Amino acid sequence: MASSFGGINTALTSLYAQRRALDVTGQNIANANTEGYTRQRAEMQSQVGSISPAMYAKTDGLGTGVAVSDVQRLRDEFLENRGRTEHGKSSYLTTQTAAYNAIEDVFAEPGDTALAAQLHDMWGGWNDVANNPQLAATRSTLLQQSSTVADGLNTAHASLAGQWSVTKTQLSAYADEVNTMAANVAQLNDSIVKAKASGLTVNELEDRRDLQVMRLSELTGATASARANGAVDVFVDNSTLVSEFTTRKLEVGGANRLEDQTADPVSLRWSDTKTPVKAGGVMGAVQDTLGVMIPAISDALDSVAKNLADKVNTLHSSGFSKDGSTGLDFFTSVDGGTVNAGNIRLAVTDPDKVATGTAADSLDNSIADRMADLGEAVDGPDREYQGMIGQLGVTAQAASRRADIQATVTEQVDASREAQSGVNLDEEMTNLLTYQRGYEAASRVLTTIDSMLDQLINRTGLVGR
Repeated sequence: MASSFGGINTALTSLYAQRRALDVTGQNIANANTEGYTRQRAEMQSQVGSISPAMYAKTDGLGTGVAVSDVQRLRDEFLENRGRTEHGKSSYLTTQTAAYNAIEDVFAEPGDTALAAQLHDMWGGWNDVANNPQLAATRSTLLQQSSTVADGLNTAHASLAGQWSVTKTQLSAYADEVNTMAANVAQLNDSIVKAKASGLTVNELEDRRDLQVMRLSELTGATASARANGAVDVFVDNSTLVSEFTTRKLEVGGANRLEDQTADPVSLRWSDTKTPVKAGGVMGAVQDTLGVMIPAISDALDSVAKNLADKVNTLHSSGFSKDGSTGLDFFTSVDGGTVNAGNIRLAVTDPDKVATGTAADSLDNSIADRMADLGEAVDGPDREYQGMIGQLGVTAQAASRRADIQATVTEQVDASREAQSGVNLDEEMTNLLTYQRGYEAASRVLTTIDSMLDQLINRTGLVGR
């Protein structure tokens, strides 16, 4: 049968267990607002006496108290993996939308000072020249308006090139951040594996590691896979970034200027093998911005500039100016090469060199009249520019809508993750009272047993004295 002193141990184990559970609840409350913290729960398990049969040793079948078998980390691995995936997608679309917005800000359409308005003013200047070809003032005004168009194209190209350079710098900074976080994950893997092997609780270390992995997912679209020993492997583009305690590094190579992008494309690659990496998340959107979005818009703007120069030069070179000159280009390039948005400039600076007609006659306005009509030409630079801006707007709007939809999906997944692993203060307060009452009751049991033993030890055999 059970020992008279066995109840003391039973009550004592309850005191230990309830106190441990109170400590865990206090930890949850303390970290209710800590980013990445996962709520914990003390798992209690009843202790049983010896069940091995013996000749003279028997048990009454009662347990011997309670013990905290584990401090469980309440996190759903499936929801965590889903959260990493959705956060990677959301980061990609958000970054892509921001890039489109920055490109739209370069052109600032529609606007009174935007390129479309500048082109409109230039064609209006040609119309004024057509109405008064003999006036030098109208030709001077036309040259100023045309120079403004060339400057507008130069400025737009320079802004795109500047945005491209800044974006590449950001990509390099992101690569450094990824390398640092990968090293942190590997270090945490090492600490967690060693601690688990020693039987220690590693919940807080795992929270820190999961926070790092989530950030890697946002930056690169990384995925993670847990090992049996407690370590986590991290993958980017199906290649290993973190393998237990070792890491690989990312680097950025390629052109340093937008103009060199075609010949030497920017690439994100592994430092050891130089193999290209197609990342997701923020870095995936930055890669697309550098390799597709900005170059495509820049090429379209170059096409507008070339179309403008070709159309205007074809007519202007066929006409005669007031001083009898002919065969003169109206637009040219700074370097003498093919005209594009970055190098276009006004070739005619003397109002008397502006060709207005097909003969050296001060009243001949045929060339100027045809120039004014270019603004409405189906294949003219205005229509091409309008098409470019329209396509940019549609694409940017579509990206923004996808980002909004993905943000909603991500919020829903985060809500599910928070319901599973987040700290609920109302629930913790209930647990606090539960464990407090358990501790008080165990104390009462211990006091009662103490009183009984006092009666047995100090009062037994005193009757009749």
